[in-house]
Amino acid sequence: MEQHNLTEVTEFILLGVTDRPELQAPLFVLFLAIYLTSLVGNLGMVVLTQVDPRLQTPMYFFLRHLALTDLGYSTTVGPKMLVNFVVDQNSISYHCCATQLASFLLFIACELFILSAMSYDRYIAICNPLLYTIIMSPRVCWVLVAIPYLYCTFVSLLVTMKIFTLSFCGYNVISHFYCDSLPLLSLVCSDTHEVEVMMLILSAFNLISSLLVVLVSYLLIFVAILRMNSAEGRRKAFSTCGSHLTVVTVFYGTLIFMYVQPKASHSSDTDKVASIFYTLVIPMLNPLIYSMRNKDVKYSLHKAQKKLCNIFSFLF
Repeated sequence: MEQHNLTEVTEFILLGVTDRPELQAPLFVLFLAIYLTSLVGNLGMVVLTQVDPRLQTPMYFFLRHLALTDLGYSTTVGPKMLVNFVVDQNSISYHCCATQLASFLLFIACELFILSAMSYDRYIAICNPLLYTIIMSPRVCWVLVAIPYLYCTFVSLLVTMKIFTLSFCGYNVISHFYCDSLPLLSLVCSDTHEVEVMMLILSAFNLISSLLVVLVSYLLIFVAILRMNSAEGRRKAFSTCGSHLTVVTVFYGTLIFMYVQPKASHSSDTDKVASIFYTLVIPMLNPLIYSMRNKDVKYSLHKAQKKLCNIFSFLF
Protein backbone atom coordinates (compact mmCIF):
# COMPACT_ATOMS: atom_id res chain seq x y z
CA MET A 1 0.00 0.00 0.00
CA GLU A 2 2.78 2.45 0.93
CA GLN A 3 4.69 1.69 -2.23
CA HIS A 4 1.54 2.24 -4.27
CA ASN A 5 1.05 5.57 -2.52
CA LEU A 6 4.63 6.73 -3.21
CA THR A 7 4.62 5.80 -6.88
CA GLU A 8 1.16 7.24 -7.58
CA VAL A 9 1.66 10.69 -6.02
CA THR A 10 5.16 12.16 -6.08
CA GLU A 11 4.22 15.82 -5.77
CA PHE A 12 1.30 18.10 -4.94
CA ILE A 13 0.06 21.26 -6.62
CA LEU A 14 -0.75 24.16 -4.28
CA LEU A 15 -3.53 26.44 -5.56
CA GLY A 16 -2.01 29.32 -3.60
CA VAL A 17 -3.65 32.39 -2.09
CA THR A 18 -5.42 33.56 -5.25
CA ASP A 19 -5.73 32.61 -8.91
CA ARG A 20 -6.17 36.22 -10.08
CA PRO A 21 -3.02 37.29 -12.03
CA GLU A 22 -3.45 41.01 -11.28
CA LEU A 23 -3.17 40.33 -7.53
CA GLN A 24 0.00 38.22 -7.66
CA ALA A 25 2.52 41.11 -7.65
CA PRO A 26 0.90 43.30 -4.94
CA LEU A 27 0.26 40.28 -2.69
CA PHE A 28 3.86 39.12 -3.14
CA VAL A 29 5.14 42.55 -2.02
CA LEU A 30 2.70 42.66 0.91
CA PHE A 31 3.49 39.17 2.20
CA LEU A 32 7.23 39.68 1.67
CA ALA A 33 7.07 42.81 3.85
CA ILE A 34 5.04 40.97 6.50
CA TYR A 35 7.40 37.98 6.55
CA LEU A 36 10.57 40.11 6.69
CA THR A 37 9.08 42.19 9.53
CA SER A 38 8.22 38.97 11.36
CA LEU A 39 11.69 37.55 10.73
CA VAL A 40 13.53 40.65 11.96
CA GLY A 41 11.16 41.17 14.91
CA ASN A 42 11.28 37.61 16.22
CA LEU A 43 15.03 37.17 15.66
CA GLY A 44 15.56 40.51 17.38
CA MET A 45 13.42 39.38 20.32
CA VAL A 46 15.38 36.12 20.62
CA VAL A 47 18.74 37.94 20.60
CA LEU A 48 17.55 40.76 22.89
CA THR A 49 16.14 38.43 25.57
CA GLN A 50 19.31 36.32 25.38
CA VAL A 51 21.95 39.05 25.75
CA ASP A 52 20.32 41.84 27.79
CA PRO A 53 20.89 41.44 31.56
CA ARG A 54 17.56 43.19 32.35
CA LEU A 55 15.64 40.53 30.43
CA GLN A 56 17.00 37.44 32.23
CA THR A 57 13.73 36.62 34.02
CA PRO A 58 11.23 33.76 33.50
CA MET A 59 8.81 36.03 31.62
CA TYR A 60 11.40 36.85 28.97
CA PHE A 61 12.62 33.26 28.88
CA PHE A 62 9.10 32.26 27.75
CA LEU A 63 8.93 35.27 25.43
CA ARG A 64 12.12 34.04 23.73
CA HIS A 65 10.54 30.64 23.11
CA LEU A 66 7.33 32.29 21.89
CA ALA A 67 9.44 34.20 19.35
CA LEU A 68 11.15 30.94 18.30
CA THR A 69 7.81 29.20 17.68
CA ASP A 70 6.50 32.25 15.78
CA LEU A 71 9.65 32.18 13.69
CA GLY A 72 9.27 28.42 13.20
CA TYR A 73 5.78 28.24 11.75
CA SER A 74 5.98 31.51 9.78
CA THR A 75 9.19 30.25 8.14
CA THR A 76 7.62 26.84 7.51
CA VAL A 77 4.88 28.50 5.44
CA GLY A 78 6.11 31.95 4.35
CA PRO A 79 9.09 31.33 2.01
CA LYS A 80 7.31 28.58 0.05
CA MET A 81 4.22 30.75 -0.32
CA LEU A 82 6.36 33.65 -1.62
CA VAL A 83 8.11 31.38 -4.13
CA ASN A 84 4.75 30.22 -5.43
CA PHE A 85 3.86 33.80 -6.38
CA VAL A 86 6.73 33.97 -8.88
CA VAL A 87 6.78 30.46 -10.41
CA ASP A 88 4.46 29.10 -13.09
CA GLN A 89 3.51 25.87 -11.30
CA ASN A 90 3.03 25.90 -7.53
CA SER A 91 4.29 22.39 -6.87
CA ILE A 92 5.74 20.81 -3.73
CA SER A 93 7.29 17.37 -3.55
CA TYR A 94 5.68 14.54 -1.57
CA HIS A 95 8.39 14.52 1.11
CA CYS A 96 8.62 18.33 1.34
CA CYS A 97 4.85 18.44 1.84
CA ALA A 98 5.12 15.92 4.69
CA THR A 99 7.98 17.92 6.24
CA GLN A 100 6.02 21.18 5.96
CA LEU A 101 2.96 19.63 7.61
CA ALA A 102 4.97 18.11 10.48
CA SER A 103 6.87 21.36 11.11
CA PHE A 104 3.74 23.48 11.01
CA LEU A 105 1.87 21.19 13.45
CA LEU A 106 4.87 21.15 15.78
CA PHE A 107 5.27 24.92 16.06
CA ILE A 108 1.57 25.85 16.11
CA ALA A 109 0.89 23.35 18.93
CA CYS A 110 3.98 24.51 20.85
CA GLU A 111 2.71 28.08 20.74
CA LEU A 112 -0.50 27.02 22.51
CA PHE A 113 1.38 25.50 25.44
CA ILE A 114 4.00 28.27 25.65
CA LEU A 115 1.21 30.85 25.88
CA SER A 116 -0.37 28.80 28.69
CA ALA A 117 3.02 28.57 30.47
CA MET A 118 3.32 32.36 30.17
CA SER A 119 -0.14 32.70 31.76
CA TYR A 120 0.96 30.54 34.69
CA ASP A 121 4.12 32.65 35.00
CA ARG A 122 2.02 35.86 35.20
CA TYR A 123 -0.25 34.23 37.80
CA ILE A 124 2.74 33.38 40.04
CA ALA A 125 4.27 36.86 39.55
CA ILE A 126 1.07 38.67 40.60
CA CYS A 127 -0.48 36.27 43.14
CA ASN A 128 2.73 34.95 44.78
CA PRO A 129 5.36 37.68 44.21
CA LEU A 130 7.46 36.78 47.27
CA LEU A 131 7.83 33.15 46.12
CA TYR A 132 8.13 33.99 42.41
CA THR A 133 11.86 33.35 42.03
CA ILE A 134 11.62 30.11 44.00
CA ILE A 135 8.59 28.69 42.17
CA MET A 136 9.67 29.84 38.69
CA SER A 137 13.23 28.55 38.96
CA PRO A 138 15.29 28.00 35.78
CA ARG A 139 14.69 24.26 36.10
CA VAL A 140 10.89 24.71 36.25
CA CYS A 141 10.99 27.09 33.29
CA TRP A 142 12.89 24.55 31.19
CA VAL A 143 10.45 21.80 32.17
CA LEU A 144 7.51 24.02 31.13
CA VAL A 145 8.94 24.39 27.62
CA ALA A 146 10.68 21.02 27.21
CA ILE A 147 7.54 18.95 27.84
CA PRO A 148 5.49 20.83 25.19
CA TYR A 149 8.36 20.54 22.66
CA LEU A 150 8.60 16.76 23.19
CA TYR A 151 4.84 16.20 23.25
CA CYS A 152 4.21 18.38 20.17
CA THR A 153 7.03 16.66 18.26
CA PHE A 154 5.39 13.31 18.98
CA VAL A 155 1.92 14.56 17.96
CA SER A 156 3.13 16.24 14.76
CA LEU A 157 5.03 13.13 13.64
CA LEU A 158 2.10 10.85 14.55
CA VAL A 159 -0.46 12.90 12.57
CA THR A 160 1.88 13.33 9.59
CA MET A 161 2.75 9.63 9.44
CA LYS A 162 -0.92 8.65 9.73
CA ILE A 163 -1.89 10.95 6.84
CA PHE A 164 1.01 10.05 4.55
CA THR A 165 0.58 6.29 4.98
CA LEU A 166 -2.93 6.57 3.52
CA SER A 167 -3.53 6.05 -0.20
CA PHE A 168 -3.75 9.21 -2.26
CA CYS A 169 -5.73 9.08 -5.47
CA GLY A 170 -4.37 10.46 -8.73
CA TYR A 171 -5.75 13.97 -8.01
CA ASN A 172 -3.00 15.94 -6.27
CA VAL A 173 -4.24 19.56 -6.18
CA ILE A 174 -4.31 21.04 -2.66
CA SER A 175 -6.84 23.86 -2.27
CA HIS A 176 -4.54 25.87 -0.01
CA PHE A 177 -1.21 27.74 -0.03
CA TYR A 178 0.57 25.19 2.19
CA CYS A 179 0.25 21.52 3.12
CA ASP A 180 -2.38 21.43 5.84
CA SER A 181 -4.00 18.30 7.25
CA LEU A 182 -7.63 18.83 6.20
CA PRO A 183 -6.93 19.75 2.54
CA LEU A 184 -4.60 16.72 2.33
CA LEU A 185 -7.25 14.38 3.75
CA SER A 186 -9.66 15.51 1.02
CA LEU A 187 -7.26 13.97 -1.55
CA VAL A 188 -7.16 10.56 0.17
CA CYS A 189 -9.19 7.76 -1.45
CA SER A 190 -8.96 5.32 1.49
CA ASP A 191 -10.95 5.53 4.74
CA THR A 192 -9.96 8.62 6.76
CA HIS A 193 -12.33 8.17 9.72
CA GLU A 194 -9.67 6.92 12.13
CA VAL A 195 -7.27 9.76 11.29
CA GLU A 196 -10.02 12.39 11.52
CA VAL A 197 -11.14 11.14 14.95
CA MET A 198 -7.53 11.09 16.18
CA MET A 199 -6.93 14.64 14.90
CA LEU A 200 -10.16 15.86 16.49
CA ILE A 201 -9.24 14.38 19.88
CA LEU A 202 -5.69 15.74 19.80
CA SER A 203 -6.77 19.18 18.58
CA ALA A 204 -9.51 19.39 21.22
CA PHE A 205 -7.09 18.32 23.97
CA ASN A 206 -4.41 20.81 22.89
CA LEU A 207 -6.81 23.73 22.54
CA ILE A 208 -8.98 23.07 25.60
CA SER A 209 -6.18 22.13 28.02
CA SER A 210 -4.00 25.12 27.12
CA LEU A 211 -6.97 27.52 27.05
CA LEU A 212 -8.13 26.21 30.44
CA VAL A 213 -4.74 27.04 31.98
CA VAL A 214 -4.94 30.54 30.47
CA LEU A 215 -8.51 31.16 31.68
CA VAL A 216 -7.92 29.84 35.22
CA SER A 217 -4.65 31.80 35.53
CA TYR A 218 -6.27 35.08 34.46
CA LEU A 219 -9.35 34.47 36.59
CA LEU A 220 -7.10 34.15 39.65
CA ILE A 221 -5.08 37.17 38.50
CA PHE A 222 -8.20 39.35 38.17
CA VAL A 223 -9.45 38.23 41.60
CA ALA A 224 -6.05 39.14 43.12
CA ILE A 225 -6.07 42.53 41.36
CA LEU A 226 -9.57 43.36 42.59
CA ARG A 227 -8.46 42.64 46.16
CA MET A 228 -5.59 45.14 45.91
CA ASN A 229 -6.14 48.33 47.89
CA SER A 230 -3.73 50.48 45.90
CA ALA A 231 -4.78 51.89 42.51
CA GLU A 232 -1.09 52.04 41.58
CA GLY A 233 -0.73 48.35 42.46
CA ARG A 234 -3.69 47.48 40.21
CA ARG A 235 -2.27 49.51 37.34
CA LYS A 236 1.14 47.87 37.69
CA ALA A 237 -0.41 44.38 37.84
CA PHE A 238 -2.47 45.01 34.69
CA SER A 239 0.57 46.39 32.86
CA THR A 240 2.63 43.26 33.59
CA CYS A 241 0.13 40.99 31.82
CA GLY A 242 -1.34 43.40 29.23
CA SER A 243 0.94 42.37 26.38
CA HIS A 244 0.45 38.66 26.99
CA LEU A 245 -3.33 39.03 27.29
CA THR A 246 -3.40 40.85 23.93
CA VAL A 247 -1.35 38.10 22.24
CA VAL A 248 -3.49 35.33 23.78
CA THR A 249 -6.74 37.02 22.69
CA VAL A 250 -5.58 37.45 19.09
CA PHE A 251 -4.11 33.94 18.76
CA TYR A 252 -6.90 31.95 20.41
CA GLY A 253 -9.56 34.14 18.82
CA THR A 254 -8.21 33.35 15.35
CA LEU A 255 -7.97 29.60 16.03
CA ILE A 256 -11.47 29.46 17.49
CA PHE A 257 -12.84 31.37 14.48
CA MET A 258 -11.00 28.98 12.16
CA TYR A 259 -12.01 25.67 13.73
CA VAL A 260 -15.18 26.27 15.77
CA GLN A 261 -17.33 28.05 13.16
CA PRO A 262 -20.22 25.97 11.70
CA LYS A 263 -19.24 23.71 8.82
CA ALA A 264 -21.90 25.28 6.58
CA SER A 265 -20.23 28.70 6.88
CA HIS A 266 -16.78 27.38 5.95
CA SER A 267 -15.38 28.52 2.61
CA SER A 268 -11.99 28.11 0.98
CA ASP A 269 -11.41 31.88 0.84
CA THR A 270 -12.38 32.40 4.50
CA ASP A 271 -10.06 29.60 5.60
CA LYS A 272 -7.20 31.06 3.56
CA VAL A 273 -7.64 34.53 5.10
CA ALA A 274 -7.71 33.05 8.62
CA SER A 275 -4.65 30.90 7.81
CA ILE A 276 -2.74 33.93 6.51
CA PHE A 277 -3.60 35.76 9.72
CA TYR A 278 -2.27 33.13 12.12
CA THR A 279 0.66 31.92 9.98
CA LEU A 280 2.05 35.31 8.92
CA VAL A 281 0.30 38.26 10.58
CA ILE A 282 0.29 37.02 14.20
CA PRO A 283 4.05 36.17 14.17
CA MET A 284 4.63 39.73 12.91
CA LEU A 285 2.33 41.29 15.54
CA ASN A 286 3.67 39.46 18.62
CA PRO A 287 7.12 41.13 18.80
CA LEU A 288 5.50 44.49 17.93
CA ILE A 289 2.98 44.12 20.78
CA TYR A 290 5.69 43.25 23.30
CA SER A 291 8.06 45.98 22.11
CA MET A 292 5.36 48.68 22.25
CA ARG A 293 3.64 47.68 25.51
CA ASN A 294 6.57 46.47 27.64
CA LYS A 295 8.83 49.13 29.14
CA ASP A 296 11.75 46.73 29.76
CA VAL A 297 11.74 45.62 26.11
CA LYS A 298 11.41 49.25 24.94
CA TYR A 299 14.34 50.27 27.14
CA SER A 300 16.49 47.38 25.85
CA LEU A 301 15.58 48.18 22.24
CA HIS A 302 16.45 51.83 22.75
CA LYS A 303 19.79 50.86 24.32
CA ALA A 304 20.55 48.44 21.48
CA GLN A 305 19.71 51.11 18.88
CA LYS A 306 22.09 53.57 20.57
CA LYS A 307 24.87 50.98 20.54
CA LEU A 308 24.30 50.23 16.86
CA CYS A 309 24.28 53.96 16.01
CA ASN A 310 27.57 54.44 17.91
CA ILE A 311 29.14 51.49 16.06
CA PHE A 312 28.05 52.76 12.65
CA SER A 313 29.15 56.34 13.42
CA PHE A 314 32.57 54.99 14.50
CA LEU A 315 32.92 52.88 11.33
CA PHE A 316 31.78 55.57 8.88
